[in-house]
Amino acid sequence: MRTWRGEAWWFGAIGTVGFVVDAGVLTWLVRTQGWGLYESRALSFGLAVTATWYLNRRYTFRRRTGDDRAQEYGRYLAVQILGSLINLAAYMAVIAALPALAAYPVLPLAAGSALAMIFNFAASRGFVFAQPGRDGPGLMPLTEPRDDARS
Repeated sequence: MRTWRGEAWWFGAIGTVGFVVDAGVLTWLVRTQGWGLYESRALSFGLAVTATWYLNRRYTFRRRTGDDRAQEYGRYLAVQILGSLINLAAYMAVIAALPALAAYPVLPLAAGSALAMIFNFAASRGFVFAQPGRDGPGLMPLTEPRDDARS
């Protein structure tokens, strides 16, 4: 079984792929297809979520996946939407607390992204890809059992 650290590494790497999908589709739709910013973002976000769900299912959490892919995808989409709201809230909070950072919006964005990634990983590991019965009632802690507790 892969440790949570290994899963976190894969989750981060796949998140990078998701960003590339999101940014690439968004840019392509706006610059070459004449789509609006918001319509393009809705589609690019949806495609990025689908790509990362598939890749996380296949690589990060491959031993945790269930048979009901539609339910799993629905849980994953809900987690990603909540994570994006956390990202936005943190971004806004950092700017409100430190108004000088409005001149460097990538810094509040990085803070929001980091917080959202932690939430998304924990929720994906403990809720989306947790296996009731094996992992408990559907929520799995981030901590690994100690060696002396395994016997």
